[in-house]
Amino acid sequence: MDLLTPDFGLLFWMTIVFLVVLFILWKFGFPVIVNMVNERKAFIDDSLRKAHEANEKLANIQKEGESILQEARDKQAQILREAAATRDAIVEKAQEKAREEGARLLNEAKAEIETQKQAAISDIRKQVATLSIEISEKILREKLGTDKAQMDYIDRMLDEVSSNK
Repeated sequence: MDLLTPDFGLLFWMTIVFLVVLFILWKFGFPVIVNMVNERKAFIDDSLRKAHEANEKLANIQKEGESILQEARDKQAQILREAAATRDAIVEKAQEKAREEGARLLNEAKAEIETQKQAAISDIRKQVATLSIEISEKILREKLGTDKAQMDYIDRMLDEVSSNK
């Protein structure tokens, strides 16, 4: 039974050794351990703070990236609208120029046709006049081929002029 019930002297010395070890730990060990725990806690807190700041910066960067991307999309849309407007203006200008050129060419063609028509009419009149003179000349030569026919024709003309007065 000695194993289960310690001796008073053993208990006394065990208590003294325990108190000395407790005192040494209290004086030298616990402050170091507490200091290490506090440093570790400070390191963890600082790391958490830095991680939180990094997350905030990342969120801000993402927001800035999205805003830059949206701005780029807006600029792209604006450039596309301006390009479409410029294209439409160029097309409209080209169409207007083509219409003007077409009208000018049509007017020139009409003027040329009219000029050629007048020239043709004038030529036809000259030809008709020439033919009429030639025909009249031939008819007169045929009808007034003799001196008696010529004198009869002159008398008739004089009588007509005299009667018209």
